[in-house]
Amino acid sequence: MQTTANLLAAPFATLSDLIRCHAAERPAQIALIAGEGVLTYRELDLRVDAAAAALQRDAVSPGDCVAILGAASLSYIILMLAALRVGAAVVPLAPSSAADDLASMVADADPSLIFLDAECEARFALGLPSALGRLSLESDPFRSWQGEAARPSVAEVAPDAPFNIIYSSGTTGQPKGIVQSHAMRWQHIRRGHVTRYAADAVTLVSTPLYSNTTLVSLIPALAYGGTVVLMAKFDALEFLTLSEKHRATHAMLVPVQYKRLLDHPDFDRFDLSAYRMKTCTSAPFAPSLKADILRRWPGGLVEIYGMTEGGGTMTLAAHLFPDKLHTVGRPAEGHLVRLIDEQGKEVAKGAVGEVVGHSPSMMTSYLNQPGKTREAEWFDEDGRRYIRTGDFARFDEDGFLILLDRKKDMIISGGFNIYPSDLEAVLLQHPDVADAAVVGVPSEQWGETPVAFVTANADAPLDADAVRKWFAGRVGKTQRLADLRVVEELPRSPIGKILKRELRNNYLTSGN
Repeated sequence: MQTTANLLAAPFATLSDLIRCHAAERPAQIALIAGEGVLTYRELDLRVDAAAAALQRDAVSPGDCVAILGAASLSYIILMLAALRVGAAVVPLAPSSAADDLASMVADADPSLIFLDAECEARFALGLPSALGRLSLESDPFRSWQGEAARPSVAEVAPDAPFNIIYSSGTTGQPKGIVQSHAMRWQHIRRGHVTRYAADAVTLVSTPLYSNTTLVSLIPALAYGGTVVLMAKFDALEFLTLSEKHRATHAMLVPVQYKRLLDHPDFDRFDLSAYRMKTCTSAPFAPSLKADILRRWPGGLVEIYGMTEGGGTMTLAAHLFPDKLHTVGRPAEGHLVRLIDEQGKEVAKGAVGEVVGHSPSMMTSYLNQPGKTREAEWFDEDGRRYIRTGDFARFDEDGFLILLDRKKDMIISGGFNIYPSDLEAVLLQHPDVADAAVVGVPSEQWGETPVAFVTANADAPLDADAVRKWFAGRVGKTQRLADLRVVEELPRSPIGKILKRELRNNYLTSGN
């Protein structure tokens, strides 16, 4: 008989099988909480079975795709697990997508069915193919679709079978479908013990379910039989309230969320003492913000640097290495990370290069894009496959990685390489600057030149010329800004990445 302990110790198992074992071993354990809705593992397993049987009734077969478009909810999680149970791949789509991008993603994935919540149905239904089966994620219609409780036929799932297809944010161009296998997700489960996931863990999920950032937290939380508390939309006060109410032990947040939480005037009055581990990924994480979290928020803090495509993951246990907060840590166990130059050769020790990584956690491919897949790969002298990140970095003397910038964001001005992150770090030292982003724009004289966008602290109006003059006194001549704009806020993706392409385009079209 399968047990959760046996499955977690096995070379490979599926999330679906783990859910079934939790339901048998601890049926009354609470699995999911969303608002007033609560499901035990027994209830969750029965609901997943009913949805899986309905998918099979509607001719969804192993290898098919099932798309989901909506906010986090119990129905969303049930459907995701049901698709996996019948051997289908989940395609979580972003409600924040432009209609044209969404239509392109749907055409690329070619799902058998798409499930939408009411808000997304109203926004996107007319742009979807008329032949595509559309079903509701709303509670009552979703339960009606499931019909009577039923048990699906067993689907054998191979390790290399697609678990999900996640579309890149599109911040650098057309979104690409990243195919992640069950084997890749199994590695995320296997390393869950490192961040102390367990059956008594309570994980508060406040990032969107279409994001890999969320799934690398959600999947091990359920795999280890803990409780997951879902937020449909992030709100700082609600997050703090739910953390205290449910005695949350884990959370995966992006840097902008940490900043909003610590800036909340009531942050320090909440009891957050149950937290064991907090994790962060997806965007640059300021050392000063890490230090503030360590000082004010109980429990460990782990920064995770990696890509949805997988490859090499770096981890920084900030609570153990408070003197390394300017880094993103060292390679995770079983991960190989190297730095290469423009010719694909490994750089000398201490030199700057593009980060490439190899591990058991790597995407299968970009869906339907073999050319883009090849561009993302690098092979070492032994033929070992790595994933290219497009990020520049260097290792310090202790093997910790110091991240510099995205390759595409590097500015080449007058033949000199300028890393925007270096300039942003200086701008953030100004006492009245709250946030900063630097982009390169075309220059007849220099080829490219840096332009900065900054936001002001709430109680301190900014004089752009004064800040620019202050900045010029702290950097070399090649790093000086061609322009500095004070803006109300920096455009961000739903998971907190600054949309530099949008800043650059707006600047160029505004006539400067």
